[in-house]
Amino acid sequence: MSDDFMQAVGLDRPESGGDTVVPFAVEPLDIRGRSVRLDDALDAILRRHDYPTPVARLLGEAIVLASLVGSSLKFEGRFIMQTQTDGPVNLIVVDLQTPNGLRGYARYDAEKVSEAAAQGKLSPEDLLGKGILGMTIDQGDNTERYQGIVQLDGSSLEDVAHTYFQQSEQIPTLVRLAVAQVQNKGDAKPSWRAGGMLIQHLPDHGTRTMPDLPGDGDASNPETNDTSFEEENGWVEASALLNTIDDHELVEPDLSSERLLFRLFHEQGVRIFEPMDMIEKCGCNADKIELMLSQFSEEDRNSMIKDGDIEVSCEFCSTKYHFNPTMFGFND
Repeated sequence: MSDDFMQAVGLDRPESGGDTVVPFAVEPLDIRGRSVRLDDALDAILRRHDYPTPVARLLGEAIVLASLVGSSLKFEGRFIMQTQTDGPVNLIVVDLQTPNGLRGYARYDAEKVSEAAAQGKLSPEDLLGKGILGMTIDQGDNTERYQGIVQLDGSSLEDVAHTYFQQSEQIPTLVRLAVAQVQNKGDAKPSWRAGGMLIQHLPDHGTRTMPDLPGDGDASNPETNDTSFEEENGWVEASALLNTIDDHELVEPDLSSERLLFRLFHEQGVRIFEPMDMIEKCGCNADKIELMLSQFSEEDRNSMIKDGDIEVSCEFCSTKYHFNPTMFGFND
């Protein structure tokens, strides 16, 4: 990294690599945002289930979006993003265990996906169809869950994210998502990479829902529904700049988040903060599943027995757990 570049973005550390979220601020434009790059973590999630390419790409977009939104939360708990629709991909669940543990799963109708491919209807909006997208914040036991729901009506995940923030938070928000396969030297198969960026217009007099970034000072949040600032020049300029990004820039291995942000906002001045590492992590374990099974009736548990054992497979990580029926106080 050149000294000029480091000084321009205020960095005293190496550039971030893959599997990171980088917070930033463009203060002259009243913009706060986050940039994400995912490689190994995303590749592990998508390869595990051997999804058809269009399904994997759609799940990848959902994982990027959940990373952009969920990584801003400052508590121990979970951020869950879920779609339920009538499309070929009828269920997507992305579970982020704060601060940085990712897992994801997609359920799809293989026949409908094949039909969509034959008709050339493989865009995210085609695969999702109509239904709902929910974002849930779960801070653990003895706390109330917060859930926001928005309709999916044939829109892309980018468009739905814009609608969600406008309806639930009344904050102008723009999101870019990109997922691609990259052939690395020495690898037999291409690996999955993804990138994304989220910007929000958060002037001092406007509503704040994202947590204050380092050095922001006062965390006050005056209540207001005034959305007149949507047309302010700062938001218009920032939106136009973000829309100049090509998908390949968001997934390019040699283009860090810091360099992309500098490319976009160097004339206005961009402040870049410490990156957060993202990891692929599933929260399943034998104790949790044993507790779940103990809550079933004896009849239900008996129906699960196969070859003398009860087998439970985690939909997220595909780990298989085996339990002896006698541990629950009855015999096959």
